[in-house]
Amino acid sequence: MRSILRTLGVLALALAGMATLTAAGRLPATTRAPTTVVTRTATESHILGNPAAPVKLVEYISYTCPHCAEFHHESLAQLQIGFIGNGKGSVEIRSFVRDPVDMTVALLTHCGPPSKFVTLHNAFLGRQADWIGPMVSANAAQRQRWTSGDFASRTRAIASDFHFYEIMAVHGFDRPATDRCLANKALADKLAKGTQDAVEKDFVNGTPSFVLNGVPLSGTYTWEALKPQIEARLH
Repeated sequence: MRSILRTLGVLALALAGMATLTAAGRLPATTRAPTTVVTRTATESHILGNPAAPVKLVEYISYTCPHCAEFHHESLAQLQIGFIGNGKGSVEIRSFVRDPVDMTVALLTHCGPPSKFVTLHNAFLGRQADWIGPMVSANAAQRQRWTSGDFASRTRAIASDFHFYEIMAVHGFDRPATDRCLANKALADKLAKGTQDAVEKDFVNGTPSFVLNGVPLSGTYTWEALKPQIEARLH
């Protein structure tokens, strides 16, 4: 069952209150996504593949949602080969922000040009199990740092406690570059607005959630449930 957003107040916390890694955050070969064309939209989502493809899938994901990571592993290769790669479909990835850690990761996956997004998206969502530990094990002092002080101080504290700086370094971002991304409050506001719009316009109340050719897919939370609906539109 998908992870449900408890209240939109969690989103407000991400803004106002805003595990050592295996192989330094690298994805194993079996989960690396092939190179594809990526387009960043005005609302800060990312479209993988041809934006004019006849079948358009929107994924609402949260980086701290374990069901999103499960969906990612199950669908990655099949979507790339049988959907995006053949030009029949595109996948638009939209962040649905659940908590301050999720917001921090979303800021990092948006770091740099659109061509970096797939690599960073896979580095975080594909290896979620390696970095998610502090969500449970962090002490009270650490958690206090995640939700107090100015915006950049909060995101930097999260990045430090979850070893996000090490992941970013693997992918060519030094600490000053990563800190600039973590301080991008304007982007955080856009991502928060996108989350609110998802609730109001696409009826999203948890992740992962999907919209296929403009139609929200009620009751579809897994690759097993989504796959036949995509295939029906490809024929």
